[in-house]
This record gives sequence, structure tokens and C-alpha cells, in this order.
Amino acid sequence: MTALAQRQQRAATGAAAQAGAEDERLRAAFAPVREWVFDLDNTLYCASRRLFDQIDKRMGEYLVRLFRVDIATAKYIQKDYFRRYGTTLRGLIVNGEIADPDDFLAFVHDIDYSAIAPDPALDDALTRLEGRKWVFTNGSLAHAEAVLERLGVSAHIDEIFDVKAAGYVPKPHPQAFDAFLAHTGIAPARAAMFEDIARNLAEPHARGMTTVLVAHPDNADAGHACGCAHAHGNRHGGEGEMHPHDDANGEHIHFRTTELTGFLRRLTVAQQASSSDTTTHTGEKERA
Repeated sequence: MTALAQRQQRAATGAAAQAGAEDERLRAAFAPVREWVFDLDNTLYCASRRLFDQIDKRMGEYLVRLFRVDIATAKYIQKDYFRRYGTTLRGLIVNGEIADPDDFLAFVHDIDYSAIAPDPALDDALTRLEGRKWVFTNGSLAHAEAVLERLGVSAHIDEIFDVKAAGYVPKPHPQAFDAFLAHTGIAPARAAMFEDIARNLAEPHARGMTTVLVAHPDNADAGHACGCAHAHGNRHGGEGEMHPHDDANGEHIHFRTTELTGFLRRLTVAQQASSSDTTTHTGEKERA
């Protein structure tokens, strides 16, 4: 064997060992999980679909109308509130600037959903997950239903918990998770949460959930969450509610992926391999 062939063989062996170790880590982390909690936007569908770009644009338009300002000022307010309060809507509510939250939600979700196509691979991946499946979103119920219908995965979701169900208190606030857990009866130690924004995983981690960050490079909104509002000041001069867990590499994030379906497929394959190994060993013991 040539020196080059030996190096290639060692590299392949090392890669296989690393993959095996990661599969074992997956199996161990998700072994107790029977409650699967998914964020909606830029999580269940890929950020490259740019659906949230439309929502982002509609929020800017709403603020132009509400505050009678130009679009540049409206966008500054929008992103400032998003960073400090978790959502733009929450900032409007806290600062007493909106009378009807449902009017805001209906306006910003009045979009073209044709960018979302049926996803048979996601459908298959969700089919293979054992246990209940939830959508926990800072958006509206109607918006979540529209997205799930377009994806073709509505049948897999046991229930949608939207921002209205949380009393218009969004992730990452602890009250939102209090409301979600009280409503669903989920035991956090048996749950996994999938999110596209790092700070929204801090509370699930603190409560004992397994956490997965879906960090697609096209997700500009996740980047806005990590900006520092205090560096620019804010409209009302207060400290706001900036969350301290914006680090995508923080310890509150157990796993990271750029693509949800591939991660779920890898997870179920690893679990099936573990199950097969257990069956084989049991059979060997019985024959012995």
C-alpha cells in the first residue's frame, strides 16, 4: 500500500470513528425523548424559501402606518423591538402602542405561501419519530396552519401553540414556556425542542429539554436577534429586555444543524441501528 493510500485509509477510519461517536451521542441524548417541539418559521421549512422575508416586509409596513414614519425608521423600531422584547408585537404591547394584537398578526401574515412546497422527506422524517409532536410558534395559529398545510405535514402535528395561546408573551420569555408546558403537560426531560434562534433555546435547556438549533445561513432574522439594541439606544430610553443567550455556540444548545430533515433522518437511522444492535445481542444471549 502506498503512503497516499495509507493516509487516505487513516482519514477514512478517523471519519468513521467520529461519525460513530456522534451517532452514539445522538442516541444517548434522544433516547428518552417522546415529545417533539418544533418552532415554525425557518425551522420546519428552510430559510432559503424566504417566506419570512414577506412577513418582515409586512411588519415594516404596519409600523409605517401605525407610527406615521418612513420605512427606514419603521424598520429600526421593528428590529429594536425584536431584539429587546423577543418579537416586534411584544414591544408594541409593552409600550402601549397597539390596541389589537390580532390585527397586527392578521396583517403581517397576509402573505403569499406559494414559496412553500410539499416536503415528502420531512413528512417521512416526522413519521419515523415516536411520540407526540408540537408546533410552538411566536406567530399566529392561522399562519402555522397555512405553512403546515403547504408542507403536507399537518397530520403529524398533535397541536399548535401560538403566541395568542401564550397570552401574547413570546419566546424566549419564561412565561411563554410556563404557559406551553402547563397547556401540554409535557415533561421537559422527555422533550426535545428545535429552534432557529439561539436565545429561544435557553429556557428549554434550563428546564431539562434536549435542544437543537437549526441555523441555516439564509436566516437573516436570527442574526438580528444577536444585534445589540443598547449600542444604538432605544426609543424609550430603557434597558429593554435583551436576552443574554444569543450565542449560537452556547452551552444551552446541545446540537446544531443547517437542515432539519437531514438531522431527523440521521437521528432515526442512529436510533434504528441501536435498536437492531440491542435485538441482536439479546438474541445471542438467549441462544447462549
